Amino acid sequence: MFYREAGDFKTSYAQDAQTFPIAFDRYRYYAVLAVAFGIIPFVINDYWANAIFLPLLIYTIAAIGLNILTGYCGQVSLGTAGFMAVGAYACYKFMTGMDIWLMGSEGEWVRYALPPINIFFSVILAGAVTAAVGVLFGLPSLRIKGFYLAVATLAAQFFLVWLFNKWEWAYNYSASGQINAPTRGVFGYEVTGPTAEPWAAYLFCLVMVVGAAWIARNLTRGSVGRKWMAIRDMDIAAEIIGVNPLTAKLSAFAVSSFFIGVAGALFFSVYLGAVEVTEAFGIQKSFLVLFMVIIGGLGSIFGSFAGAAFMVLMPVLLKNVLVVRMGWATDLEAHFEFIIVGALIVIFLIAEPHGLAQLWRLAKEKLRLWPFPY
Repeated sequence: MFYREAGDFKTSYAQDAQTFPIAFDRYRYYAVLAVAFGIIPFVINDYWANAIFLPLLIYTIAAIGLNILTGYCGQVSLGTAGFMAVGAYACYKFMTGMDIWLMGSEGEWVRYALPPINIFFSVILAGAVTAAVGVLFGLPSLRIKGFYLAVATLAAQFFLVWLFNKWEWAYNYSASGQINAPTRGVFGYEVTGPTAEPWAAYLFCLVMVVGAAWIARNLTRGSVGRKWMAIRDMDIAAEIIGVNPLTAKLSAFAVSSFFIGVAGALFFSVYLGAVEVTEAFGIQKSFLVLFMVIIGGLGSIFGSFAGAAFMVLMPVLLKNVLVVRMGWATDLEAHFEFIIVGALIVIFLIAEPHGLAQLWRLAKEKLRLWPFPY
């Protein structure tokens, strides 16, 4: 009986439009934030950081980005890993210093050496670079959609991976073609490099996730998000009522690519520390993020969190239960993971297209009505 609106009176439009209209939901949200910021940093260790928390937070940002493009704007993309690679390599260049060539006053090319940039601004600038690349590859969405747009973004995935394999300037002419994150810190605490503490890296990613979720939530609730959803539901009708498809689609590609670029930068600098583009940002990474969005729920910020949590925690749980406890072979357990993910995708697409977010929404509705059937 405690999960009710009774007593939650609204006296302004701002209160009526808030994200959590029921007081219990707001208290639960504050409690989760309090645990995430006030308790986990004091108990986290290397295993929990590298196996669960860091990939969970980073994949959540990538899932939010893809959900904005696919779930809210209806533009299918299979190039998520390629855009993550753009963010990773852009972050690497900003962290290590960048040489650029500009035209001088007398027509000659002049070399400028930019100094290394703070890790926070490197990640944000990497997202901005990825947003620009996303807009470039989003231009075909003005003429094609559906299957053909998916193929175009898939081509972008392969092209970007090939580019970072061949473009020596991108990895500072390293003989191995691998990029390594230098040691960088925030407020005197190292968050990248081999000596970074787990709690510092976790807090840095957590701040990024909270900021990304807050921005995405406000964008999707405002006029920009309404335009995206109008394009998603029926682009011709949206254009008739005054929505500009050019700005709506390209803004969705830009915002989505920005979040995905930030996720790629964090994935390289904070989580892995060293990256080879083919292994870290192959096509399987694009499908992994897409599965997170499908299972979590299209068009839902909470679904991005739920899908990322499921895809990160399920392999860890299966390894601990089937391999450690029951003695299964590692390859057999890996095949069992594919079976579970494939079956769940088919079930969700047929029975519940809106994923775990819709199941959570229905559970809350039942709780608000219980014990009454109406």
